[in-house]
Amino acid sequence: MTDWVDEQLGRLTLEQQVGQLLVPYVTGASVDTAAPENRERFGVDTPAEVIRSLQPGGVIYFAWSHNVDHPERTAALSAGLQQASLDDHGPGLGLMIATDQENGIVVRLREPVTQFPGAMALGATGDPELSRASYRVTGRELRAVGINADYAPDGDVNINPANPVIGVRSFGSDPARVADHVVASIRGLQDDAGISASVKHFPGHGDTAVDSHHDLPVITHDHETWRRVDAPPFRAAIAAGVDLIMSAHLSCPVFDPSGDPATLSRPVITGLIREELGFGGVITTDALDMQGVRTRYPDGEIAVRAIEAGIDQLLDPPQPVVARDALVQAVREGRLSEQRIAESVRRILALKLRRGYALGPDPDRPEVTVIGSEDHRGTADRIACSAITIVRDDSVLIPLAEGSLLVTGFGETAVPGLAGALREGRTGPVQELITGAEPDDALIKEAVGRATAVDRVVLITSSAWRDERQQALAAAVAAANPRLVVVSARDPYDLPVLPSDVALVTGYSAIPATLAAVAAVLAGHRSAPGHLPVDL
Repeated sequence: MTDWVDEQLGRLTLEQQVGQLLVPYVTGASVDTAAPENRERFGVDTPAEVIRSLQPGGVIYFAWSHNVDHPERTAALSAGLQQASLDDHGPGLGLMIATDQENGIVVRLREPVTQFPGAMALGATGDPELSRASYRVTGRELRAVGINADYAPDGDVNINPANPVIGVRSFGSDPARVADHVVASIRGLQDDAGISASVKHFPGHGDTAVDSHHDLPVITHDHETWRRVDAPPFRAAIAAGVDLIMSAHLSCPVFDPSGDPATLSRPVITGLIREELGFGGVITTDALDMQGVRTRYPDGEIAVRAIEAGIDQLLDPPQPVVARDALVQAVREGRLSEQRIAESVRRILALKLRRGYALGPDPDRPEVTVIGSEDHRGTADRIACSAITIVRDDSVLIPLAEGSLLVTGFGETAVPGLAGALREGRTGPVQELITGAEPDDALIKEAVGRATAVDRVVLITSSAWRDERQQALAAAVAAANPRLVVVSARDPYDLPVLPSDVALVTGYSAIPATLAAVAAVLAGHRSAPGHLPVDL
């Protein structure tokens, strides 16, 4: 492997080596789709032309860039991008094609791709083998459409209930539990499905009340707390052979008093990941279009500082050509050495060779027909059923007694989805009323009126702990009909803001498999075996 990597490195120009560090997105459902955004960002029109002109090391797929509209089209796009990178006009190296398919609330590929509950649901099952099964299926379906890297699992230990960006993306608040599920997830993606996993967000995003998409969070953990709380999942991931580690855009004053985000911090990236934890694989940034990393420096400077810190891959730079040119200029001016660039390129090439797409198509890519198979959907259903958790039911309202029922609250799809599932599992009329995430006074009044006319009410919430309108709805409906069961479609952290006499059940998501499992519990057809993986 070393000889091959050195041989490939030796034939790449400086610009091509720098290109290997870039993982931008391209806009288009096909390799030849012209899009104004490509022209604006890259100076060319189609995804294929982007690959041939920028010669990046990889691309990231998003739904809003029209890369994942349908499995067959995504597979064709992947094949076309690989061909563009491998042909005479490209660098002659395969692309890392990546996406964020964490499952739960963070997914890029939706139906017919099998939809799974997310990390906190898996943590609630108490069974790491279910995490492995979930990511085995996810990895196989991603690989079937030509995706060879998943920015998952989430290794954050969510100890802050007010965390606006992680929450149910975490396996829980216990470092050992999170570590076990992280390792199992890596096994599912890498060992079973054959695609790269990326544990994130280093050095740990679980104790923040600020969303790094919008601002720069500050983590105040001292070194001992970090080693005890945040580090165990990352240590376990490294021991399990994880291919990539993703940095977080947050400030850690105990490690770097400069205030720079971890992504740009040599004490964090090199000092902790390389030297303290001994990781020899590829380190990628989180998306560089996030405000958490853009609060101090312009985009070209961010790219240079990330490489200086020890980063290998620049994910989703908002101005990819600016990032490339800034890195080339930094080398030519002596700020970055050619050796430093080569170190990262060697790691990237070694990963591509190990995963089998360095010089040609993936020889073991599953057929697209595996996507959404009966077996895969059965696995999702089994996991959803294993995760359902009754958080509180002091009045023993679950299972619901027969009679008329109102299903109301959050979700254009959640309310009708749960109401439909309940109609199949019980007798008696089931009404439904969608009130949304921020119900106004008129909707609350309508919900109260309907609640007084039925025997029981099921209210769906989504992060009501940070939404006063959902809290007002819950209080009003509970006063009108105390036979109220709240279904949290996201966080179990809704418990403290709900009236004390209502029941609360959660499946940690609102995907169809979870709604069906919740309905089965409410109707008395199934037990709720899940246990809270976080402290309330």
